[in-house]
Amino acid sequence: MDYTTQANIQQLFPQFEEPLLQELIQESTIRGFNEGEQIIRTGQYMRSSLLLLSGLMKIYREDEEGNEFMMYYLEPGNACAMSMMCTARNEKSQVMAKAVQAAEAILVPQHLTEQWLGKYKSWHNFVIGSYRQRFEELLLTLDSIAFKAMDERLVFYLRRHLQNQGSEVRLSHQQIADDLNSSREVISRLLKKLEQRQALTLHRSHLEILNLDAL
Repeated sequence: MDYTTQANIQQLFPQFEEPLLQELIQESTIRGFNEGEQIIRTGQYMRSSLLLLSGLMKIYREDEEGNEFMMYYLEPGNACAMSMMCTARNEKSQVMAKAVQAAEAILVPQHLTEQWLGKYKSWHNFVIGSYRQRFEELLLTLDSIAFKAMDERLVFYLRRHLQNQGSEVRLSHQQIADDLNSSREVISRLLKKLEQRQALTLHRSHLEILNLDAL
């Protein structure tokens, strides 16, 4: 592991004790992923917990027919709580993860994640904090599905994109529809309405978020 990567790990996880950081650096594996690459497959057995170093990931839930629904983002410094849980229990993954941007992640072997829970308080707190953060994000997603109409869900989706990736949304209407488990026709119609309300601008290959706060 090169010096730059070590420095990045120390910067992203400053809460970890020095001995934990050294074990993380020495015993873990660094793996890179290309943009659009599938990182975790539904039904895959997890042998390592995943901590994101760079890039951006989307976590999806799939149904039996392969339809996808986006659950939340993972940013640098975040851990995939689902991978931690499946690794600890030696269970198959119930979610799928894709790299939104070229990404780099730390893969922590199963035996280490178990040892560290009792050995390092900061790791214990990090794992619990990761579970809590993902649970809160899942509640927000569930609320958007259960209590909001599709136009409100679309605005919620765009707000998350703005927060994580900026104002340019370089996704097709079909890709947005897939993330929301909707149809391209519905999403196109709703995006046009948002443009009429000056919340965004539609371009040929992308859309630009202007002002969602006015909605």
